[in-house]
Amino acid sequence: MKAGDKVENFTLQNQDGKDVSLTDFKGKPVVLFFYPRADTPGCTIESCGFRDAFEKFQRAGIVVLGISRDTVKDQKKFKDKYDLPYDLLADPDIVLINRYDLIKPKNMYGKLVKGVKRTTYLIGPDQRLLHIFEEVKPEGHAEEVLALLKN
Repeated sequence: MKAGDKVENFTLQNQDGKDVSLTDFKGKPVVLFFYPRADTPGCTIESCGFRDAFEKFQRAGIVVLGISRDTVKDQKKFKDKYDLPYDLLADPDIVLINRYDLIKPKNMYGKLVKGVKRTTYLIGPDQRLLHIFEEVKPEGHAEEVLALLKN
């Protein structure tokens, strides 16, 4: 996918087991941030960054959705533990993660493993891709996304 492409609709369950589709947000910009695993250090930093900046996203009319390969139950625990104000979508069968080609080799404590590459997609109100953040650093990422949206 590249900027300008129409983003294909998807449906995943949120932390409460309710179906959420991209088309539910037609007419609004959407931030989709993919993270490797709920309640791990980097993912917690990134998710809490979006939590702390959430009011700014809301005022701008921007929807925030976090996605990982965790189960609905794990997403619920993570959301509740850190009081995250946005939906976390569960993709345990990695259907959407594979569609976005986000399973990549990663170095984990000196060992090469395959996992979800931390990536964020900005989708416009017309459901066209505006921008992809590929080399995401958890610290300050939400503010980085906001800064790009302001421009």
